[in-house]
Amino acid sequence: MSLDSEPTNLGAPRVCSIADALKFVGERWSLLVLRELGFGVHRFNDIQTNTGAPRETLALRLRKLEDAGLIERRQYSKHPPRDEYLLTAAGRDLAPVLRSLREWGERHATPLRRTS
Repeated sequence: MSLDSEPTNLGAPRVCSIADALKFVGERWSLLVLRELGFGVHRFNDIQTNTGAPRETLALRLRKLEDAGLIERRQYSKHPPRDEYLLTAAGRDLAPVLRSLREWGERHATPLRRTS
């Protein structure tokens, strides 16, 4: 990304697709949910265990990601009613972003892996 390619919008916030994307995935729990779904973890309790998200927070993030079209909910049991969550094409398109973020974290943010 070249910072020189976008003109300055004096007097107003810059129009930016990064800012637009962050409306959907710009917080910790959403990214961790997407990570888990990418790893093949589809059920609420398993996602909660692997992310450490509080129950209510996780339910809200799943709803937000579903409303944004990044995930879809599918019933896997009628009695009792149970749902699982799957990535949509838009959600799967985030895989390279998450991979790059993980690689950056491994190089620069994870204390045990820092070499500097």
